[in-house]
Amino acid sequence: MTAEPVEAIKLFGTEEPSPPAPILRAGSLTAEFDAGNLRHIRVGGVEVIRAVSFIVRDRNWGTYNPVISGLTTDETTDGFTVRYEATTGDDSQSFRYRAVIEGSADGHLTFRCEGEAVTDFLTNRTGFVVLHSAGVAGLPVEIEHTGGEKVSGQFPELIDPVQPMMDLRALTHEAAPGLRVTCRMEGDTFEMEDQRNWTDASYKTYVRPLALPWPYMLEAGSRLEQAVTLTVTGSASAQSGSSAGGVTVTFGDTHGPAPQLGLGYDPDEAEAAKAAAETLAQVKPHHLICHHDPRRGHDRSTLEAAATLARTLGAVPWLEAVIVEVENFEAEVAALGDTAAELGSPFEVVMLSPASDLKCTLPGSVWPPAAPADALFRAARKAFPDARLGGGMFSYFTELNRKRPPLRYLDLVGFTTSALVHAGDDISVMEGLESLPAITASAREIAGGHPLAVGPSAMGMRMNPYGDAPMENPRNIRQAMNRNDPRQRGLLGAAWTLGYYSHMARGGASAVAFGGLTGPHGIVHARQGWPQPWYDDNGGLFPVFHVLRGLSALSGRTMKALEISDPSAVQGIAVEADASTELWLANLTGREQTVSLPRPALQTAVLDAASFGQASRTADLLDRMTSEDSSTLTLGPYSTIHVRL
Repeated sequence: MTAEPVEAIKLFGTEEPSPPAPILRAGSLTAEFDAGNLRHIRVGGVEVIRAVSFIVRDRNWGTYNPVISGLTTDETTDGFTVRYEATTGDDSQSFRYRAVIEGSADGHLTFRCEGEAVTDFLTNRTGFVVLHSAGVAGLPVEIEHTGGEKVSGQFPELIDPVQPMMDLRALTHEAAPGLRVTCRMEGDTFEMEDQRNWTDASYKTYVRPLALPWPYMLEAGSRLEQAVTLTVTGSASAQSGSSAGGVTVTFGDTHGPAPQLGLGYDPDEAEAAKAAAETLAQVKPHHLICHHDPRRGHDRSTLEAAATLARTLGAVPWLEAVIVEVENFEAEVAALGDTAAELGSPFEVVMLSPASDLKCTLPGSVWPPAAPADALFRAARKAFPDARLGGGMFSYFTELNRKRPPLRYLDLVGFTTSALVHAGDDISVMEGLESLPAITASAREIAGGHPLAVGPSAMGMRMNPYGDAPMENPRNIRQAMNRNDPRQRGLLGAAWTLGYYSHMARGGASAVAFGGLTGPHGIVHARQGWPQPWYDDNGGLFPVFHVLRGLSALSGRTMKALEISDPSAVQGIAVEADASTELWLANLTGREQTVSLPRPALQTAVLDAASFGQASRTADLLDRMTSEDSSTLTLGPYSTIHVRL
């Protein structure tokens, strides 16, 4: 075994630098300057806009990272000015732009960009994106259209499947009582999508209507000019949002059983998963979701191997089957049912999806040919008479929200998520957890009383509905649309997983499954075609293994409501034990958090940077609890703690 890994590997699975964003200040106006863009724009401590960014995307909706040069920052007590030049693109195309950002103490901020296509440049979006925090859900907003007409509107509470606001020039809302902000967007026509669809904690206003053709070509030499201006009026007392004074956790009433915990399985990982089966079985997952896609060569043998692996893990086999045929889908479903019957009908739950539904159909576009949903599930009832049937989407909640299943034929409704659809930085990944209460509320509305089965989900993408494929990651970096994201192997990934399960449990999901066994979304090391620093020399368990093992033991137990004073900093779940309460908490931040409990802890076990090496070798680490007698806990960056009270 080699020496302990460096701190960055423990936390993030990568040594890629991620320095904190500098803060721009103009009186009470502040903004984080992050890779050329602005985020967390505040006045008097109150967030007025989540982010303003100039982004350049490729034909698969991947976002280029700009190469910035000539950066200058001038700051005075009354304001700041930032100037820089940037180049984006790849080996085949290039786009460059010049940016000026000006902020003043009187509550004005302007972000201007002038850009030029150096070569012919094929893009799905090039221009400004503005994010309003998900915290404005349900609030009124004044809408100014491009023709100057002003109308009253509202930020949607349930997640809007398409575009809640169109043809936009400006939006005005109250960020806090007495504090009013106007966001004016110029240089093109803007429209809004409810980005909570993709587990982003925001409403996104973006350039260029989706009804126009995409991808589109910016011809070499063509230019564009755009600007976003924020005007803030009034005043409000600073909101505490920060956890500087510590986080308080209190218990409420009991409610419902904790969801069954499952894991995903991809036949590509068959050999590695089989080799690690004895270790994986210690997680004791309730179910294993076995993916089956004939287009990838999956057949009877892969189904048999999946069912056998599930039994080896002590898990119930679930089948997630892609139906390829459009005209002859009934025969394909019947043949799949016959194969399952020959194997002894091992799949207690069968979920089906037409192949075309694995790809996104944007609002206003024509849905591609697919097996009619009603007829598909009628055929499935005949083919799998003893199984529970699941419908919905194998891709993301977005697609479920836009194409809803025929409930009368179903026993459950499912969908998955990824934390990396739009951004790959640590802050965005964790902020996305704030969208989950809205996702579960919206999904319950869609499901109409049917149980919700979520997953298999992971931070990384297992499929890309918006392009050819997820991003491969040979450089082991943070980026949007990663298939194999390094944080899956770090403490951040474990903390994110606990936060995700906790939100889904409170939201009423009956089952929650996570990404995989080995491979890009795995929980134990197996050598792959991409680097896995330290683990490639040492092997072992990823931190997320311990969280999933602990959560699996909670399945079906009565939950206790948790009130957390700063839910963006700490998340967790509590269940009733024989004569005590069992509590799991995760620090969702990169800074130490102090947590106050309603009564003293009796025992604790911690997964953190100090225990990382031991955690890679010790499957029952978080069962090895030590005595405690304190109602105050200290959680290190992205650490997880198991507590008995």
